[in-house]
Amino acid sequence: MKILLIGLGRWGQTHLRVLCELGVELWVSDLSAERREWALKTARLDPRRAFADFREALDRVDAVDLVTPADTHLALATECLRAGKDCFVEKPLTLTVEESERLAEVVRATGRILQVGHIFRFHPVSDALKRLVAEGRIGKVRYLTGRFAGFKQPRMDVGVTHTDAIHYFDLFSDLLGRSPSAVSATLRDYLGRGMDDLSFVTVEYGEIPAFVEAGYFAPGTHRECVVVGEGGSLAADFAASTITVFKTRHQREDGVWAAQTEGEETLKISGEEPLWREIAAFLETVERSGAPPVDVYAGLSALRVVEAAQLSSRLGRRVTLNSGEGQAHS
Repeated sequence: MKILLIGLGRWGQTHLRVLCELGVELWVSDLSAERREWALKTARLDPRRAFADFREALDRVDAVDLVTPADTHLALATECLRAGKDCFVEKPLTLTVEESERLAEVVRATGRILQVGHIFRFHPVSDALKRLVAEGRIGKVRYLTGRFAGFKQPRMDVGVTHTDAIHYFDLFSDLLGRSPSAVSATLRDYLGRGMDDLSFVTVEYGEIPAFVEAGYFAPGTHRECVVVGEGGSLAADFAASTITVFKTRHQREDGVWAAQTEGEETLKISGEEPLWREIAAFLETVERSGAPPVDVYAGLSALRVVEAAQLSSRLGRRVTLNSGEGQAHS
């Protein structure tokens, strides 16, 4: 399969490595001559497969992998789709909900495949979480927490809710099989960049709340979530690829609630690299002309939570999401 990778920044370079491992015929495009030269040497590409203008390669490839800043996604993906090319678009799908709705219309009109890069869906830990919840290991889910935080360089195109918290908005919706219904949030822009760099968001999935923290300031690196149920909890560490199953419950005796612990078990989760699985799934979808595992509407749903969080923080109150159109209402 012939794949055009557009964007050779930090994450685009990781995509290049994975695409080479997957054995595609790789074509690349980036405005930077230095990055193109790096890609040619790293992937040992024919110099005739590298372009400053991606349009020069469109009629020579089967599909496109788009790893560029969020504010370029609408224009670039639209042009690729209208050229008859299936697209993988890194998250966030676009910069705004309105842009995502326009892109969804392009997908409908062209009939092409668009897969959104919500990578947590493809983490082996996420697979194990879904299995354990489905098996009833912790009973009915009561609430969830997610933390994607750590001291690091801020992304320059979007705020931390767009780029980090959004992982959990999508993952929890997939895990619960439910759409988000309401959002309450506190966002801060401590660095004065005009974009949030600290984010605390409560997302309601019907009667189940989820609490998500993201930010650039906390020491260490945190990629964790906890799923709390009636009969125990699952504590997942995506960096360590572990899930600890806690067997706990509350029992009332003689009018007094007692907290009972019946043990815990830590599971080591193994599997292929999440990005490898994600791109492989896209290639398989293109080959079979099937439905993508994370479609344009999943990307749109996660972005609606982002915009609802921005609105909630600005207004200082809870914002509901219309179940039909998914629009935010204060």
